[in-house]
Amino acid sequence: MKASVMVGREAAPPPSGMTDESPWLGGYPQGIPTAIDVAGLRTLTDLFTHSIETYPDRPAMSCFGSELTYGELGRQARALGAYLQADGVAKGDRVAVMLPNLPAYGVAIAAVHLIGAVVVNVNPLYTTREMAAQVADSGARVLIVLENFAHTVAAAGDSLDLRRVLLVGPGDGLGLKGRAITLASRHIRKAVPAYTLRPGVAAPFSAALKTRAEPRPVPVTPEDLAFLQYTGGTTGVAKAAMLTHRNVAANVEQSVVWFGATDTSVRRVVVTALPLYHIFALTACFLFSVRTGGSCLLIPNPRDCDGFVKTLSKVRFTSLAGVNTLFNMLVNHPKIGTVDFSALDFVIGGGTAVQRAVAERWKALTGRPIVEGYGLSETSPVVCANAPTIADFTGTIGYPLPSTRVSVRDEDGHPLPPGERGELCVQGPQVMRGYWNRPEETARVMTPDGYFRTGDIAVMEAHGEVRIVDRLKDMILVSGFNVYPNEVEDVLATHPAVLECAVVGSPSAETGEMVVAHVVLKDPSVTPDALRAHARTQLTGYKVPRTVVVHDTLPKTNVGKVLRRVLRDEGIPH
Repeated sequence: MKASVMVGREAAPPPSGMTDESPWLGGYPQGIPTAIDVAGLRTLTDLFTHSIETYPDRPAMSCFGSELTYGELGRQARALGAYLQADGVAKGDRVAVMLPNLPAYGVAIAAVHLIGAVVVNVNPLYTTREMAAQVADSGARVLIVLENFAHTVAAAGDSLDLRRVLLVGPGDGLGLKGRAITLASRHIRKAVPAYTLRPGVAAPFSAALKTRAEPRPVPVTPEDLAFLQYTGGTTGVAKAAMLTHRNVAANVEQSVVWFGATDTSVRRVVVTALPLYHIFALTACFLFSVRTGGSCLLIPNPRDCDGFVKTLSKVRFTSLAGVNTLFNMLVNHPKIGTVDFSALDFVIGGGTAVQRAVAERWKALTGRPIVEGYGLSETSPVVCANAPTIADFTGTIGYPLPSTRVSVRDEDGHPLPPGERGELCVQGPQVMRGYWNRPEETARVMTPDGYFRTGDIAVMEAHGEVRIVDRLKDMILVSGFNVYPNEVEDVLATHPAVLECAVVGSPSAETGEMVVAHVVLKDPSVTPDALRAHARTQLTGYKVPRTVVVHDTLPKTNVGKVLRRVLRDEGIPH
């Protein structure tokens, strides 16, 4: 039985003649249009088919030193699509994909979209409880999972209502042979925990790729669902944003236009270190690459920084997307000097605020500034980005992308003038249809005039640039004064002894809340008092951390975001 689908409000397309109410348009670099052709957008199925047919001999993905061409991607996707259809997957059905950055991921989502089904991205590092909840909520009956994580699936037992589990092994999707398959096995199958799945449920992904039949044609429209993209779940129960083909294709096109990547004769190599199950890497790396006929350099485990840097040193790459922790890790690696950055066109920072100190070190190392952007799962994800022509890091999230409108609003939903802080609200073709089976949640985040409420506090400058101040819930209230963690973190990060930092609020009998800084140090001899003294030189008194807690590491999501919630919950050590 298919789950019922709650169809929410589609954001209205931006009206023409936006300039009077859209000061950001004046900041657009020359040559970038103010809007994309939303009516002419193709589906993601069309996106894949076009590149497969147009660039059959170009590499679509590379991993472990081996490449998968667009032609081979197409062959494998058609085989997998035919297998899924024969296994009972119909248009609109959900297929869960639980894979790290491996070519099998690209093959899987191309196949699922080819037959009109819906991809449910699942974090492969989820616990059994987290994975089972997401599979159950989505109604997925098929799961594609790397064999390393099959024990997580098996542990759910009969509570998991799956008809089929396709097990991905080392090299699947790459067509590896000989030494290359040995290399992949060494990385992927270092340790596959024992597992037992119900008889008749498990099948090898490699066998599905050998299917000789062609998939039955399925009509797919831009309004059909493409992804159920679950939000991070770090602040409560995870819920799935319903992203249509139009939503995601629009955001891909907005990004291609914004970064001047419309010339598909250019051979692009996109470093893809962030996980593809996360919407940032999915759109800004993989689908961006498919749209431009480029190649995704897949990094299955960026936390292996030695291996990551070694891989980068062997490739001339044209773009890279990352989060603050990834940039910080790279600039501090002792062998980063072996990497050739000369072919780098642009670098995108997102997911969480990039700290100025990290951005400045990155620019000094590579000669390229970090172009910071902003987005959410609900917006496919990109809403705003700095112009790719900036000379230096700006500390803002730049301007709304073409065909995007933003509005900074007060608690009552009234638009605020430039310079005032309020909730950032978004309207555009990339805004989700709504939350899967959660009409009340959808209604809560949509304004009466069709804007999506992001829950982030922002300021729009007079010339249209947008600056994120913080999440509403992360704001710290000290004696009635607002303290925004990002501001304090940026100051602490400039101290030469600070490797990483995160700032949260903690209850205080004197001031209601007090500012607490959690830091990882490069130099353990530096004292908390020295860091507080450093902060005091740049921050007014109530913003200076009352307490500094030193850690070996900070808790993070698999995307690299620091989990402030965990730090708040842990409190201050006694």
